[in-house]
Amino acid sequence: MVSEEARLPPELADWFAARGWQARSHQLAILAAADAGCHALLVADTGAGKTLAGFLPTLAAFCPSRLAGAAPPEGLHTLYVSPLKALATDVQRNLVVPVEEMGLPVRIETRSGDTPSDRKARQRVRPPHILLTTPESLSLLLSYPESTELFAGLNRVVIDEVHAFASGKRGDLLALSLTRLEAIAPQVQRAALSATLANPKDYADWLAPHGDAGSVSVVEGESGADPDVSILLPETETIPWAGHAAIWAIPQIYEQIRAHRTTLVFTNTRFLAEYIFQQLWDANEDTLPIGIHHGSLSREARRKVESAMARRELRALVCTASLDLGVDWGDIDLVVQMGAPKGSSRLLQRIGRANHRLDQPSTALLVPGNRFEFLEATAALEAVEEGQRDGEAFRPGGLDVLAQHVMARACAGPFRAEDLLAEIRSCLAYAWVDEERLARVLDFVATGGYALRTYD
Repeated sequence: MVSEEARLPPELADWFAARGWQARSHQLAILAAADAGCHALLVADTGAGKTLAGFLPTLAAFCPSRLAGAAPPEGLHTLYVSPLKALATDVQRNLVVPVEEMGLPVRIETRSGDTPSDRKARQRVRPPHILLTTPESLSLLLSYPESTELFAGLNRVVIDEVHAFASGKRGDLLALSLTRLEAIAPQVQRAALSATLANPKDYADWLAPHGDAGSVSVVEGESGADPDVSILLPETETIPWAGHAAIWAIPQIYEQIRAHRTTLVFTNTRFLAEYIFQQLWDANEDTLPIGIHHGSLSREARRKVESAMARRELRALVCTASLDLGVDWGDIDLVVQMGAPKGSSRLLQRIGRANHRLDQPSTALLVPGNRFEFLEATAALEAVEEGQRDGEAFRPGGLDVLAQHVMARACAGPFRAEDLLAEIRSCLAYAWVDEERLARVLDFVATGGYALRTYD
């Protein structure tokens, strides 16, 4: 019987050893699932090396010991889907390290709304071995006529932070894209990664093609250190009854920034991020380097801040959900949540940005803007301490998303309605669609349907 450790190619084993690391059991389990031809869902705490686990089968496929003299795979081998552009960029930066240190012949690129048009055009003709993208960019990529040739040799799809979008409309769009990929490349293996799941079985059902949940291996990682989370209270007065910006806490937050190496300050809106950033800057008598990051900033501004964080040049960064997930900046030793965290899963995800290591506790401060947010923060903190997770329930896929997919499918080339129906029904979100429903969607896309007829 071959042990799980033996499945790690010597090149990867040596790379782990050179860094003083040892592959974790869940990382080896993901590699074993891929070797067995199974899809996989990995649920593990922040800092457990989930993303590396998702890519281990890909890296192994390019190791000389696995190739045994054969030529390395050509064309697009692995597709990585992330809910955030910043996460895809961070993963590219981190994945390049083992590829270069092991000397593997692997090209890695990102594709999103920030990618220059000339690079996008080149990627359709000469794709990298690993492409990091988002659900929306993948859907657009599948709309090109050459998508069939582009994805024909695809071996693996890695879906990171799957809990962030699977149960919503972005998840519907990705589920439909997965059905198209399977039709083009039936050999594709799926792997989904997440740190916080209240119901892993539901996500395994979502991931499984044709409703075959038995084809998905659910892997649970070892538990990490319990987070150190507390609620910040005023030093002299009480928390105000009204307001949401928690301006009362700015002096205390600034002192925390001074006392820590790097602090990540989360807000729930872009407006509040700008406002808190300005308040901290006004209090910044030591002229500490403090940055801001949210989706309305230009690509250049976001990349500049991300690079500064990666180089450990900032003492604090005020941000929104644009940095909620997975971004690995190991120097962050404090997370501050301004306002109510809006759920225990979201709170865990955000505080996991601090001390991004499995064996080190994440340190976080919750800063309620008013007394009602204090109650919310208390409830979320108690849920975290009790190990409770929240999340949206899965529901049938939206017809508006299906119409968008049909349009992309038509742009790629002609199709037969019965073939399209078989494709979309192979995913859980649209298993309920029948011929009549699809015919109505096709009519809507082709002629405008009832919406256009109201203008006659």
